[in-house]
Amino acid sequence: MTPQERLESLYSRRDFLNRCGMGFGALGLGALLGPQLGAESSAESGGTISTLYPRSPHFPAKAKRVIHIFANGGPSQVDTFDPKPMLRKWHGKLLPKTLKTERVTGAAMGSPFEFKRYGQSGIEVSELFSHVGECIDDIAVIRSLHTNVPNHEPSLLMMNCGESRLPRPSMGSWLTYGLGTENQNLPGFIAMCPNGFPVSDTLNWQNAFLPGVFQGTYIDTKDEEIEKLIENVKNDHSSPEDQREQLDLLGRLNRMHASSRQDDGRLDARVKSFELAYRMQIEATDAFDINREPEHVREMYGEGLQARQLLIARRLAERGVRFVQVWTGFRQPWDNHDDIETRHRNLAEECDKPIAALLKDLKIRGLLDDTLVIWGGEFGRTPVVELAVPGANKGKMNGRDHNNHGFTMWMAGGGVKGGYVHGATDEFGFKAVEKRMHVHDLHATILHLMGFDHEKLTYRYAGRDFRLTDVHGEVVHDLIA
Repeated sequence: MTPQERLESLYSRRDFLNRCGMGFGALGLGALLGPQLGAESSAESGGTISTLYPRSPHFPAKAKRVIHIFANGGPSQVDTFDPKPMLRKWHGKLLPKTLKTERVTGAAMGSPFEFKRYGQSGIEVSELFSHVGECIDDIAVIRSLHTNVPNHEPSLLMMNCGESRLPRPSMGSWLTYGLGTENQNLPGFIAMCPNGFPVSDTLNWQNAFLPGVFQGTYIDTKDEEIEKLIENVKNDHSSPEDQREQLDLLGRLNRMHASSRQDDGRLDARVKSFELAYRMQIEATDAFDINREPEHVREMYGEGLQARQLLIARRLAERGVRFVQVWTGFRQPWDNHDDIETRHRNLAEECDKPIAALLKDLKIRGLLDDTLVIWGGEFGRTPVVELAVPGANKGKMNGRDHNNHGFTMWMAGGGVKGGYVHGATDEFGFKAVEKRMHVHDLHATILHLMGFDHEKLTYRYAGRDFRLTDVHGEVVHDLIA
């Protein structure tokens, strides 16, 4: 064995340089200036960002944080925020146009719900969302969205990750990559989904090729007790001082292990997750405990799982969490191929009052101006009845099929133009025809509100610069106040 080979068997190149003292100055400077260096970094600088320290966007932002209320399964636009009187006139009759649907459909199905005008803007909202209707002057309703396909899996990924087939980082991961987070004791991106994972599982809040620190932290909100809500959040066996010593030792061992492995993102993510878990023990216990809220606030949100989730979302937002996703319609999704009148009503009763309470609560606290609230699903539903198909709608003919050609979402706060309706579907509510807006355009607009040029928030991977909007997307300035 040559001297060079003996040296390499003892030390890696990095170990050799550190033992020569060449790395200690940089290590000390990094420890002193870590947060500041992170804050001054830019997501377009070409370097790899792997911390959650706050960073500046490309230009002054209107919104600082996002609460994304995901209506899992695809709510019906013509029964919620896009009234179509013509459907009532054509109810039970075949429409005078061919509709391209996923399954066999029949005659027009008028909405069983009444619509009413709300606020100074006079925007019509279904009786299902009467409480949200009271906040309509703070809301921009987008009635002209469309997406690529009428299937849940690809449409969920398109809405959350901007790509329906291949692994791509989720919107929450892109935003925490670009901005970091304001609270180093809580995750920057939290996804609350009760009773397990949705379709496509954790891909909905994945980091994909971004560093692991930007992946969403999943919380199963079916449990109310903090110890069950966040496993191992309390340590009854060791003092904080002992835990700190254990963590420091573990950190040294991990760094020794990583030193011979060229910038392995998985190892870096694991080290940071241990640190975050330690810091979360006090902060998370407080943030997720809604019993610390005054009684009048809890009464404003109401009872039930959705009320609890949305109140937690507000508590996380005010504590500096950058992106909070709240899943609704999981135990019984909005995917109502049958019994749509009963099921949509039940789902709306669970979340209408809490969503309105969230908007009002944020406004009272002065947080709505810089908190972007988003509501919607992965697609909409057909204006015609879905014919009985075994396995799809249990032989009933009182529901609607998937519809990717035109659907509704809304945004509030965070620089959005309130009391505004953007675009329109055709007279029957099937296809977006005015000011059409693809999901890529929605993402570009959200990033703009958060202070980013969506074409410049990129990450170099596999020899290509990737972004949330891929090679598409236009900012819709009409939605911005």
